[in-house]
Amino acid sequence: MKFLLDHIFLVAIAVVSGAALLLPGLRASGRRSSSLEVTQLINRGKTLILDVRDPAEFATGHLREAKNIPLAELAGRVGELDKSKAKTVVVVCQRGPRADKAARQLKAAGFEDVTCLDGGMSAWQTAGLPVAK
Repeated sequence: MKFLLDHIFLVAIAVVSGAALLLPGLRASGRRSSSLEVTQLINRGKTLILDVRDPAEFATGHLREAKNIPLAELAGRVGELDKSKAKTVVVVCQRGPRADKAARQLKAAGFEDVTCLDGGMSAWQTAGLPVAK
């Protein structure tokens, strides 16, 4: 115990350094786009909207022309999206975490321009933007 008290400053530095190393792994990574930015991307064309929610969630409302591939099936079905590799892919889920995972999978599969709808469908609907059913 005396060692800790004598070297509290060094112990504090070690703890803070360890936390700083772990923090990036705990945070969501990847590009995010607001509802407004996604609307602009859609209006410009050359955009694929990929909804990674379950079919029941998708049926309650989704972005117009969105393709539904649940996150659990994405690894096995990513080939269905190969012709869209030149497009901007906007990944959507309910709030964001599944979209982040899907975006990482798409990047690993060679998709270069991938973004996630920040806040997911919840943010889209809160903004009063249209949904298809």
